[in-house]
Amino acid sequence: MKNLILIATAAVLTGCSSYTPDAGHEVVLIEKPYFFGHGGVNPNPVKTGRVYTAWSTEGEDVYMQPQKYEMESPDTMTSDGVPISFHAIMVLQVTDSVSLIKNFGNKWYENNLNEPFRTMVRQAVRKRGMNETAISTTALDAIDTEIHDQLVAFIAAKKLPVQLVTMTVGRANPPDAIKNQRVETAAQEQRIQTEKQKKLAEDSRLQAEQSRANADNAYRESMHLSPEQFIQLKQIEMQQEVCGRGGCTFIMAGGVAPVYNLGK
Repeated sequence: MKNLILIATAAVLTGCSSYTPDAGHEVVLIEKPYFFGHGGVNPNPVKTGRVYTAWSTEGEDVYMQPQKYEMESPDTMTSDGVPISFHAIMVLQVTDSVSLIKNFGNKWYENNLNEPFRTMVRQAVRKRGMNETAISTTALDAIDTEIHDQLVAFIAAKKLPVQLVTMTVGRANPPDAIKNQRVETAAQEQRIQTEKQKKLAEDSRLQAEQSRANADNAYRESMHLSPEQFIQLKQIEMQQEVCGRGGCTFIMAGGVAPVYNLGK
């Protein structure tokens, strides 16, 4: 009798499938009976524990936590005709696993959101110029808001049982030729600024020299010195700096100029 029970149990188990979803997952059962019943999607997903089903029943694992979907959008044309590349990210969370599998299947994202999302990004970028999208954070914020609102409306219209958690479009990446031109332009602008600063320094030095010359000339006239005598006086002052305060005596040429004793 025990042997018959064991054989019967083994036969039942070998004709069954089991599903044990991981944390954060649900398994949607799709019943496909070979002989009796109509089958279809079981309205009660497997959330925890282990469930045994008929061998013909299939299970679709659905991740119920927020999940990130990334998209590259190369060579997207801006309003000024420059091809730029974008990296966009969308985070979605499934709200009803049974409805998702029953109405949209396990490739629900690829078949329903991938291309519309790509189209929304392209259309939003085409409204703006390259400099605006590549530099201005305000423009990127406006693009994010525009696409976010379109996605929410699209998901609601399609009745997709998912929630848009967040969406963001990264900074635009222009072609290498454009980036090289920007580097050269920045270098040229820096050279221009450098030349401007050099010119300002030269003008300032010239102004200081003119002021000093005017002051020297005013001093010479107040002392009733000829230009030659003034030059000699400047030479004496420089020689004094060399001699220090050792009592050097210098007489200016001309015979009528006073004697200057620059020592103690």
